[in-house]
Amino acid sequence: MRRYLLLLFSLAILACSPVRKYQSLPEVKAWENDIKNFEQLDKSVTYSDKSVLFAGSSSIRLWSSLEKDMAPYPVIQRGFGGSKLSDLVVYASRIIDPHPCRAIVIFVANDITGSKEDKSPGEVASLFRSVLKTIRKTHPDTPVFWIEITPTPSRWKVWPAIQKANGLIRNICINQKNTYFINTDFAFLNEKGVPKDDLFREDRLHLTEKGYAVWTEIIKKELDKSVR
Repeated sequence: MRRYLLLLFSLAILACSPVRKYQSLPEVKAWENDIKNFEQLDKSVTYSDKSVLFAGSSSIRLWSSLEKDMAPYPVIQRGFGGSKLSDLVVYASRIIDPHPCRAIVIFVANDITGSKEDKSPGEVASLFRSVLKTIRKTHPDTPVFWIEITPTPSRWKVWPAIQKANGLIRNICINQKNTYFINTDFAFLNEKGVPKDDLFREDRLHLTEKGYAVWTEIIKKELDKSVR
């Protein structure tokens, strides 16, 4: 009887697993080629185990000056499209497991956008916790940094919900060893408390070169504090 109850408990956990919930969705499976491209890079490129691995959505993928900006830290760039945390939770092990690294930096900003498919702040935080759990299976002591979801002009209407998600993730980081929340909103809001237009491209979402320069200064300062 006890063995039967343990089996039922295990099946219930699997049924509630974020990976199991999202892995079969077409919009998640659509990233398979991107992940296979990363795996091909892992086979053909040798990365230093002193690298900082940057993972996440399009703002990481589009950071063309990442290697130069983060010097002297070597980097591994693993941003894919307009991905969500519900995508990263499925693919995190394939992206991160192969890489002994000095630190891991994550930025994902597409789970709350103002659409009817938006997740709640609590769901976003839960997904982050699941990604972190996956990372800790193979990188138990590696510093992990979460870059705060940026206040952007195009998603300003849902900034209150995004702030709630940021706050919940901040609390997770505070209570986890070697896990850090990188606060950035102060640098992207003007004196009126709204996003600075010159830090964003015409789409009012992605960063300009000036926006990436702001990120660079903040992120490197945080890396310097905690990465050895």
